[in-house]
Amino acid sequence: MPDWESSCCWAERHEAGRAPARSTTSTAADAWTVFARSMYLNLIQIAESFGVSEKVIEGWIRDEGLPHTPDRGRLLFDRAQVAQWAAKRGLTSQVGFLAPERSAFATGVRLERLLRVGGIWRDVPAADLPDAFERVVAALAGAGPAVRALLAQRLRAPGGVTIAPVGGGFALPHPSARISLGRDAGTVALICLRDALPPVESAVDDAPITRLFFFIAPSPRAHLDILGRLGRLLTRGPARELVLAGAPDEQILRSVAAADDATMGAP
Repeated sequence: MPDWESSCCWAERHEAGRAPARSTTSTAADAWTVFARSMYLNLIQIAESFGVSEKVIEGWIRDEGLPHTPDRGRLLFDRAQVAQWAAKRGLTSQVGFLAPERSAFATGVRLERLLRVGGIWRDVPAADLPDAFERVVAALAGAGPAVRALLAQRLRAPGGVTIAPVGGGFALPHPSARISLGRDAGTVALICLRDALPPVESAVDDAPITRLFFFIAPSPRAHLDILGRLGRLLTRGPARELVLAGAPDEQILRSVAAADDATMGAP
């Protein structure tokens, strides 16, 4: 990626007028048991994940449509579905607990690599955010022109983007629809706004939203993994403060790489 791709301000790009270049039965049963334990939580676990009582969870099921699956007299909760449900209600800061940092089903995707693909965009007017999303999609690696065009169309459709505020002026916007692009695709872009987004109903505090980690995951499973890890990135470690301070791109990227190493183990 050219150097300016991670350092140039939005105004310079916008004026350019173009997008950036860029078994046996027992074995099967055992495998399913491992999969179910990794992908599903029970009522007690989901309550602990959100730090609320079981009665609150039952109320969310009844009144808020919390996704769940009845199973032989108990309730199971799909991690990915719950993460999406939580993100739409401004609960993304707690989604990290739904995705264990060292799960057997972790994707191994490095956020630092995806952030180098998507770039760090500074001084973007809030009114130009749809254009910024489209330009990030235009540089999406591992996807052909037809796929990128379809993604851009989906993002511009009403309800096509879930903003997912996490508090402190940050949000994690992402496509509302589940997407499967392939393991070599995906992107993360840090978008620093010139002015705050209009207030959103799912805001978790009164801080104006001015810093966005927009991401497109390679797969639905990777979506949950990235959502949880970005949520943790903004609650632990130095990355949050570096972004707020307007630190140089490479300093931010190094902090994200350090978080990757802490999560997956240094190479």
